[in-house]
Amino acid sequence: MRKNFLLFLFLCISVLVISQSSFAKIKVGLIYDVRGRGDLSFCDAAYAGAKKAEEEWDIKLTEINPVQNTDTEMAVRRLAKLKYDLIIGVGFLFREPMERVAPDFPDVNFALIDAVAKPENVASLIYKAHEGTFLAGVIAAMKTETKKVGFVGGMKIPLVEAFEIGFAAGIKATDPEVELLVNYVGVTPQAFDDPAKGKELALAQYKKGADIIIAAAGASGLGVLEAAKETKKYIVWVDSNGNGLLPGQVLTSIIKGVELSVYQMIEHVVSDTFTGGVRNYGLKEGGIEYIVDKDNKSLLSAEILKKVEEFKTKIIAGEIIVPHERSQTKSDEK
Repeated sequence: MRKNFLLFLFLCISVLVISQSSFAKIKVGLIYDVRGRGDLSFCDAAYAGAKKAEEEWDIKLTEINPVQNTDTEMAVRRLAKLKYDLIIGVGFLFREPMERVAPDFPDVNFALIDAVAKPENVASLIYKAHEGTFLAGVIAAMKTETKKVGFVGGMKIPLVEAFEIGFAAGIKATDPEVELLVNYVGVTPQAFDDPAKGKELALAQYKKGADIIIAAAGASGLGVLEAAKETKKYIVWVDSNGNGLLPGQVLTSIIKGVELSVYQMIEHVVSDTFTGGVRNYGLKEGGIEYIVDKDNKSLLSAEILKKVEEFKTKIIAGEIIVPHERSQTKSDEK
């Protein structure tokens, strides 16, 4: 009788352990920089990818916003100590924190958006946004009636300047007579969260004659959107699909594969195939795209779309190398 009871107890414990391990959720931490969710752009795109994965695999998703913890390294280290399966730093500001934290937790997977970190357990996700803004430049050059278009960037750093450089290259390849007005919100991370300044710069550009502005400014782009609404002029959105934010005035949206790559990183952890290293997302990889849908298709003629597709094909084939650094354009400026 005692043997039967012990056997029964053993079986119950075994079933309990198996059940607990079977239903143990994979823990994913999403840490935002500066603004966090609500920018209708970069951070929201990262969340969309994580949310899609959460719905598919029933993972445990934890979000940390800047207002909850302004110390990025502390936030990364805290989740690592809690043995999260994947920690995603949404933005280049997480490069140094991950450089310091990741080596201390070799069994934890990390993903870094928009920057490259050296530790082997960090997947660095890099996007060729300049390829997308090149196509936006083609559209702007063909659509403008004033021969003036604008660029409003967030923080003046190479990462954001690449948007501007690609945009300028697309304009030049299509119509060199079109003038590009350029302004940046600032030189600190706060430049990505200053809608008032974004609106001020955009209104000034519209006043100078620009009839199209591309906003690559994070949450500051919301101010550019407001300026477009007030002046009834065109805007190009970036990072996520913003065509529906102002239907009839958003010429197109240049999406970076943030949503796609975040989803893929979680998928790799779920399938136990995660590896560190650099991953590039461009037009060829499907990580960059311009969006045509019900909210903007009436704005883009067949002629414009044909020209954009011609350039897109050449970029994917390697026939056109889109510049993304100042040094790559100096020879053209002489």
